[in-house]
Amino acid sequence: MAELPKTREGWQGILRAVRRAVRGNESAEDLLHSAFVRLAEYSGRDAVDNPAAFLVRTAANIAVDEQRRTRVRRETALDVDGFLQVSDGQPLHPEVLAARERLQKVLAALESLGPRTREIFLLHRLDGLKYREIASQLGITVSAVEKHIAKASLFLVNWVEGE
Repeated sequence: MAELPKTREGWQGILRAVRRAVRGNESAEDLLHSAFVRLAEYSGRDAVDNPAAFLVRTAANIAVDEQRRTRVRRETALDVDGFLQVSDGQPLHPEVLAARERLQKVLAALESLGPRTREIFLLHRLDGLKYREIASQLGITVSAVEKHIAKASLFLVNWVEGE
């Protein structure tokens, strides 16, 4: 079994062979790297008599595969905007309608909170602010923020259970 080169010059020779095989493709180094990864995977299962030849042939095959993928993508370009305009004219699915209805109920419940409690609750839940950040922003104590959050949470839990 032949071995892989141990010198920089040996690897440069393999790289030149890959460049010739892929006709000057600028990604010859990337192709050689991908081929080396495949060599490592393959040699774990089967013996490779000539690793250098395996690398060159595999790099060339990878280049051909990439060219085919690129050509197929170019030939099958889709007009995504056209698909987005297509409507089947059917009503919304029941799950979507139910979710919208629940959202409207939650918004109505939030509207029943006092303005300050609602603001603090939304700053925490929607904006993701920490209690001390809310307290600093609104000029109140962290304890006051905790009380508003607890009040809003308790209200919403009771409201959900009452539904």
